[in-house]
Amino acid sequence: MWFLFAAASALCFGLRGILYQWTSQRPIDRNLLLLGVYASGTLIALFAAAVTGQAWTKPVWIGTLLGLFSFVSNAAMYKGYSVGKASLVAMFTGLPPVVVVLFAYVLWGEKLNTAQLAAFIVIVAGILMIRYSNDISLKNLQGAHWGAITMLFFGLTDLSSKQATLIGAATLPTLALMYGTGSLLFAASWLLGRKQEAFARAATRIGHEEAAAGKEEAYGNPVSASASAAGSGPSPAIARGWSPGRTLIWGMFVGITNVCGMILAMPAFAAGVTGLVSVVIAMNVVLVLFYARFGLKEKFSRLESGGLLLALIGIIVLRLAA
Repeated sequence: MWFLFAAASALCFGLRGILYQWTSQRPIDRNLLLLGVYASGTLIALFAAAVTGQAWTKPVWIGTLLGLFSFVSNAAMYKGYSVGKASLVAMFTGLPPVVVVLFAYVLWGEKLNTAQLAAFIVIVAGILMIRYSNDISLKNLQGAHWGAITMLFFGLTDLSSKQATLIGAATLPTLALMYGTGSLLFAASWLLGRKQEAFARAATRIGHEEAAAGKEEAYGNPVSASASAAGSGPSPAIARGWSPGRTLIWGMFVGITNVCGMILAMPAFAAGVTGLVSVVIAMNVVLVLFYARFGLKEKFSRLESGGLLLALIGIIVLRLAA
């Protein structure tokens, strides 16, 4: 049964990945988008908790830790993509199951039998082949530290999800606190970003005004009002961007797939071996890959094709072993 929940969770997260990919091609504020994603999760989890009557006991406060870990992992991932090699950061996002297996063994003594271990290795190898790029080398590791942080905190998010089930925390209240915490953190990031943009625009305007004043003093010619206004208005990139309202609403729509994935993941972690649940959920990359192939008409490299085949073989072996 855990396998079905984990596979359904991977499907939801795969749909989320497709929507993230589509959105990444649009001029939006990423922090505001993620605020919408987490706000949607908060509202859905709160409503579902009220309808089902799940108890708000002390253990559900672990949701705040989940929210913190989730926020750090997403922030580190996007930072890595902005300053480093996308292929390298993407490779690290396929490695959290390795962190989960190691920590689960240390924390709870969870072990994999021979068939499960073989399936785990095959699936991780397939994921890495899918995400790996031939231009990664020891001399080309920009963003590696951000990728490592991403890997660690995605792994900690999975481990915290398992711990929540072990201490008897109700799923929906826990997720409500998780998404509520994430919403507050992404809201703070968005407001900080807007403040930094305002400072940058003000600095640019002052620079233009000082330059105009210098020209007027040097040549005795007044600078036209249109030239001054050009320096004081928003940049073309900002003018073309999605409005805050549209970005927030779209983020809330995307958030439906995210919260559904987490609702399905929690019972999978409760019933299954932590590392195996984590690696099955990580298979959401396969759905994104199929979207890239058939939706975006991208061609598979031999490495991607081989990785896809390995990952599918691993899933079949794991299903038989379960």
